[in-house]
Amino acid sequence: MIKRIKNSFWLATVATKAEIATGASWISALWTFPSVLASAMLIAWAAEAAQFLMSQGLALAILAWLQTLPEFAVEAVIALEASKDPEKIHLVTANFTGSLRLLTGVGWPMIFATAAIFHRKKKKKPLKEIQLEDEHCVEVVGLVVSILYFIWIYVKGTLNLWDSIYLTLIYVAYLLILRKIPSRDEEEIGDLEYIPRKILSFQKAIRNAIIIGLFAAGGLILYFVAHPFLESMLAVAITMGVSQFVFVQWVSPFLSEFPEKVSAFHWARQVRKAPMALMNMVSSNINQWTMLVAMIPIVYSYGMGGPSEIRFDLAQKTEILLTLAQAFVGFMFLINMSFSWYEAAGLFILWLAQFIQPHWRVGITYVYFAWFGVEIIRIFWGSRNFMAFTKFVELFRKYVMR
Repeated sequence: MIKRIKNSFWLATVATKAEIATGASWISALWTFPSVLASAMLIAWAAEAAQFLMSQGLALAILAWLQTLPEFAVEAVIALEASKDPEKIHLVTANFTGSLRLLTGVGWPMIFATAAIFHRKKKKKPLKEIQLEDEHCVEVVGLVVSILYFIWIYVKGTLNLWDSIYLTLIYVAYLLILRKIPSRDEEEIGDLEYIPRKILSFQKAIRNAIIIGLFAAGGLILYFVAHPFLESMLAVAITMGVSQFVFVQWVSPFLSEFPEKVSAFHWARQVRKAPMALMNMVSSNINQWTMLVAMIPIVYSYGMGGPSEIRFDLAQKTEILLTLAQAFVGFMFLINMSFSWYEAAGLFILWLAQFIQPHWRVGITYVYFAWFGVEIIRIFWGSRNFMAFTKFVELFRKYVMR
């Protein structure tokens, strides 16, 4: 798959319209688009049912892996190409920083907006905030640990195999903690929609086989459809005159993250599952801050024929710093285990501003850090708490240390 994506990706980013016409076509979207939707729903149903067999966080971590397979494939291709052509090094950071900023700047607000619309429709009143559940503290803490290590990567200005090891260890520790958290109570099964509730009504062996089968089927569909789906969308983007950098930073990540947005929308529209939808996105954030970035030096070193490191130039460090600034603000919004309407609006407005006006990015980085500082002050004033850490310590003592 990586070889096929490699060929189509770089062909499309440099091809003329005539060359694209002989290959991928937007017409492919007529079957790839519904296929991606179907795969996302299969995986979402499996994750909903799986949370009664394992912790919800672990189910969402599995979900995040399957959903981000296209993103991993594209990033691997870029890293391999960069090892052959130094001029493409800047695309390595363009892709993962764009992907992370899309998750936080568009994905999180999309979840709130969806939940708010359906909440008003059902309750006839506005939704002020999404209240997280106690176990979600693991994702919140996992997020901040991941981005804290990335400060070191930014300061030294390089990405190497040692970073791959440390980032992998952070993710493994995150999974081990999630594994200790108990599954959902059976009393909550009645709150599920028909399909996941029906799955859990079967005997243990059949139930487990169906869940594994849905995860596998959704993953396989995504595996085989990701290539023509990206190609068809790529053809449209290049025909419209989208530049290589813009495609790599925004169009490609948006398309590769599409399955996550489908499942998140599916849960957010139910309102009561909006916290699960938000944690789906946060789990993907953690996955990409750790394992996606950890993969880059490995693939790059493979392409170079031995251990090698990627050195960031000023432009790359600017992109990374902006992404870090947004991530810290997002973390501060979740530290009190809730996500408010004005926080969602702020994330989206700031993302939209730097998307429309790229030359504002340095200024917007300052805005993010200023907002982060305000939230720190609010903690000292007592108008914002750090409940995520308190809950995490409680859960750690109760389930991990026992």
